[in-house]
Amino acid sequence: MKKSWIVSLACAILFPAFIGYMGKSFEKDDRPKVVVILKSLNTDYWKSMKAGADKAFADFDVDGKVIAPASEYRVTEQIAMLKNVLEQQPDALIVAPSQPSAAIPVLAEYHKKHIPVLLADTDAEWKDQTTFIGTDNSTLGKKAGELLGSLLYPRDQIAIIEGTSVSTVTSERVTGAKEALEAAGIEIVTEQPGYDEFGNVKSVMESILQAHPDIKGVFATDDTITLAALKVIEKRGLKIPVVGTDGIRDMIKSIQARRINASVAQNPYDMGYIGVEQALRAINGETVVTRIDSGVDIITTDNAKEKLEFLKTILKPRYGLLQIIQ
Repeated sequence: MKKSWIVSLACAILFPAFIGYMGKSFEKDDRPKVVVILKSLNTDYWKSMKAGADKAFADFDVDGKVIAPASEYRVTEQIAMLKNVLEQQPDALIVAPSQPSAAIPVLAEYHKKHIPVLLADTDAEWKDQTTFIGTDNSTLGKKAGELLGSLLYPRDQIAIIEGTSVSTVTSERVTGAKEALEAAGIEIVTEQPGYDEFGNVKSVMESILQAHPDIKGVFATDDTITLAALKVIEKRGLKIPVVGTDGIRDMIKSIQARRINASVAQNPYDMGYIGVEQALRAINGETVVTRIDSGVDIITTDNAKEKLEFLKTILKPRYGLLQIIQ
């Protein structure tokens, strides 16, 4: 009798807990599953995109996650992630492909399984993508070229420092910048890669100044190499305008400190948020437009403080414990 009473009591206690657990499990399983695969998570740019996606996950009650390889140069690592996620059968995939041509064969497998694929930041020539959310990089480069050209005179010489070689983003930005600079009568005397084969910043600004001492400006296709070039220029005591294109915190701080006149910035936070929003529309069978432009901002001393405050609210402290662990 006593044993029976104990069993009954245990059931009375555990059964509601079991039902509650099962209810939560079913509730979680019922939520749409969206996976975001970025190029990396080691810069403000990609952290901002993750923050936008995370906010959308919370706002729309999505079972979502954001993952990325250790570097934008880890193309094979990103491809392996795409294959692994495919086995998990998400309801939608959002991806910023490091090398679109290498990613397309795997993305085609998602399409075969009727999983919507949304591209963010980097577009691809793939007819089956659900949509592209991001910046028109040719337009971005053109705006950057126009900005640099406005600080110079016709026939002035400038250098171009290029970013990640495996990305079409770089070539598109360079194309747009050249169009604007040539229209302004600016002479491009050299184009140099800003990273080595392992993705480390190269000290190219010193060699550029030695070979071309008369250059009057620099266009760099991302802010990391922009700031590296600026450091060399300042060390030499020169006043040469440098224009970058991402709008990371250190660049904005440089504008606020009047070390740089202005810069062109993308909106990665919006890309992440809009990407999840549009993924839900695709999952629900609603119409999704084939291209969504997330826009371009010109950052100057007038709006640098506002932009910095926004970034502080969405990004973790640079040297916090979690950052070190990651």
